[in-house]
Amino acid sequence: MKIGIATDHNGVEEKKILTKYLSELGYEVKDYSVNNTPIDDYPDFAAQVSRAVINNEIEQGILMCGTGIGMSITANKFKGIRCAKISTKEEAILAREHNNANVIALSYKMPIDELKEILKYYLKTEYTNDERHVRRLNKIKEIENQNV
Repeated sequence: MKIGIATDHNGVEEKKILTKYLSELGYEVKDYSVNNTPIDDYPDFAAQVSRAVINNEIEQGILMCGTGIGMSITANKFKGIRCAKISTKEEAILAREHNNANVIALSYKMPIDELKEILKYYLKTEYTNDERHVRRLNKIKEIENQNV
């Protein structure tokens, strides 16, 4: 699986650790925030990863900033992106099983072991494709199309 990852200036060290971890798990990881500066802006990185998902350059996106909230808000502005702001392993599983999330947003402030666990479960969990989840995702698509 090909994964994109990006962070603003706050999560650079965590991103390096997580990129190495994901590579060790066998994932191909592309860094979309190679050149961070103290004055960079998280929306720029969220946009790059979101466009890469939409254009099928990567299958999943991982975004990090101070809280993950700004990245999530930005990513969800893109038609076809289902970004979940994740804080627990359980949320990671449900984001995939129920919502077929294709991007997640994380707080770099979480302990690195928790971030690793979240990523492991998020990436290994499959969308259930249950009728109720398909119905709900179709409703989200309808709303997206109405707001063009």
